[in-house]
Amino acid sequence: MPKLKVYLKPSCTTSRKVVTILTQKGVEFEKVDYYKTPFTKTLLNDLLNKMNMKPSELLRKKEEAYKDLDLKNKTYTENQLLNKMLKNPDLIERPIVAKGMKVMLARPAESVKDII
Repeated sequence: MPKLKVYLKPSCTTSRKVVTILTQKGVEFEKVDYYKTPFTKTLLNDLLNKMNMKPSELLRKKEEAYKDLDLKNKTYTENQLLNKMLKNPDLIERPIVAKGMKVMLARPAESVKDII
């Protein structure tokens, strides 16, 4: 059985809720703090493809970085957005949960039950 991976920011409330849910259910999983172990372009692209999402759909629009870069008012290609996300992980919505070919954005946290 493929191992479950949770890509998260440890201080994120939703990430912590997902970890709590998985722990309470007795699910074995690997936590990946993508601030300490940054996404590669290939990995983030692969996760996006498996979620059937574009980079623009995974942007955290409430982050200061989103406002500072004026992403709302500027036009970027999906590839440019992906590169900005790689340079500034605060722009990536979280947590992302992966199990083999299944990948999901676990928002709300309870939705993680759909992958376990």
